[in-house]
Amino acid sequence: MRNHNAERLGYARTSTTDQAAGLAAQVRDLEAQGCDRVFTEQVSGTVTVRPELEAAIDYLRRGDALVVCKPDRLARSTADLLAFVGRIKAKGCELVILSMGGQTLDTRSPTSKLMLSMLAAVAEFERDLMLERQREGIAKAKAEGRYLERKSTARSQAEEVQKLAAEGGSPTEIAKRLGIGRTSVYRCLGKVAA
Repeated sequence: MRNHNAERLGYARTSTTDQAAGLAAQVRDLEAQGCDRVFTEQVSGTVTVRPELEAAIDYLRRGDALVVCKPDRLARSTADLLAFVGRIKAKGCELVILSMGGQTLDTRSPTSKLMLSMLAAVAEFERDLMLERQREGIAKAKAEGRYLERKSTARSQAEEVQKLAAEGGSPTEIAKRLGIGRTSVYRCLGKVAA
């Protein structure tokens, strides 16, 4: 067990490997805020298993603070965000979000707690509106006969993925061999929520 002086731990996330500059910028900002250690990963916020986020939360000790650049780096919905805040508070720790033009939100402050809930609600609302517009666009394209459904490459290869896994192939090897992502391999094996 480590000796404990309160630490600031950072968590940085981008959705894809194409966003390396965004990840580097988050790490830079977190280090500038005095984070002793920064946990990073490149995975969609919709993925339920985020190993580095879990590692960061597990590493927290009473008095520590978890620091993220924006609320959407941590959670995709109000419920998820508030659940993370609850988990962090239960460990006797705080959440700090560096966002909104330099204003910092810190869960030790009642005003920040209120703003955090409002920001999360607005972000969820905006995402719902975007998805609604997307559905409307797809419906219009279908009605006009211009919409082509995308085949799910990985799912069409699910049997092959399972066969290769049964033969002892690792997820990385299977992904390379079939030309699909490793997350898709896990999904085909039932190890990631669809």
